[in-house]
Amino acid sequence: MRTIFVMVKCELGRAYEVADAALERIEQVSEVYSISGQYDLIMKFHLDEEVDIGRFVTSRVQTLPGVKDTFTLITFKAFS
Repeated sequence: MRTIFVMVKCELGRAYEVADAALERIEQVSEVYSISGQYDLIMKFHLDEEVDIGRFVTSRVQTLPGVKDTFTLITFKAFS
């Protein structure tokens, strides 16, 4: 499993709608948080090794209604 974080910029007033849609439609989503700053949400995903990250983000996350922009962070090692 690989973990990625996707920061999401939403259309004005649609952050809650985007968060709800991600939780309903994307089974790989682990957590969704509202954040302050340039982006509105950060989403945590656990993906199988064979999943193409670029294709996953563009086809599953960027197509959610209300998403304007994304920024993807790919993790390497978890420190617990």
